[in-house]
Amino acid sequence: MFKKLFVKRSIHILGILTLMLIKANSSNAQNVVSSPKTKNIMEVAVIMFEGYETLDVFGPAEIFGRLVDQYQLKFYSLEGGIISNRHGVPIMTEKLMKADIEPEILLIPGGLGTRIEVDNALLISKIKQLSKTSDYVLTVCTGSALLAKTGLLDGKRATSNKRAFSWVTSQNSNVDWNKKARWVIDGKYYTSSGVSAGMDMALGFLADKHGIEFARKVAKEIEYNWIEDKDNDNFVAQ
Repeated sequence: MFKKLFVKRSIHILGILTLMLIKANSSNAQNVVSSPKTKNIMEVAVIMFEGYETLDVFGPAEIFGRLVDQYQLKFYSLEGGIISNRHGVPIMTEKLMKADIEPEILLIPGGLGTRIEVDNALLISKIKQLSKTSDYVLTVCTGSALLAKTGLLDGKRATSNKRAFSWVTSQNSNVDWNKKARWVIDGKYYTSSGVSAGMDMALGFLADKHGIEFARKVAKEIEYNWIEDKDNDNFVAQ
């Protein structure tokens, strides 16, 4: 009788220990999944809005996205959820108003939506906040108009889409706008000309960070004819 009782209690205790071990492993697994990115990986936070330009986003995303051991892409919008553009390309985004967003790289695309968003005080304020804390800020096309509205480009050199150059420059006359450059670097700010120029700028960024041969290898992998000369664009603003 005593032996049976001992065996039952032993089994019961063993069962409790097993459950505790399972819970501990489950908790550890959850912590691994939800743990922050590795210190060596830089987050590229893409600011999304309705009416974004497709290649402004997915051109640089293709380049940074290939380097999964060094860069992590995240897509944000003010309210989160699905954001679409005039091409009908939807993308799922995280809520930008989260307090714990601290990306190393901020990427601001352009597109027809910028004509509306330049007057979106909340978005401009958030861009300004994130730009101040990010290590680098990259804009593509008319995305430079959004950055210019923050005042952070005042007294700095920048460029934008050459077809929309007059509109972009009208958003802030305190910026030293370059009519000729493919992309411009001023400190931590990288601004590119229109649409496809964002890919050239992204590769230029990689060249600055990792060396030109590294960037050329990435360009070759995606079979892209990289325009390496940042100071001369085939599309010059009138």
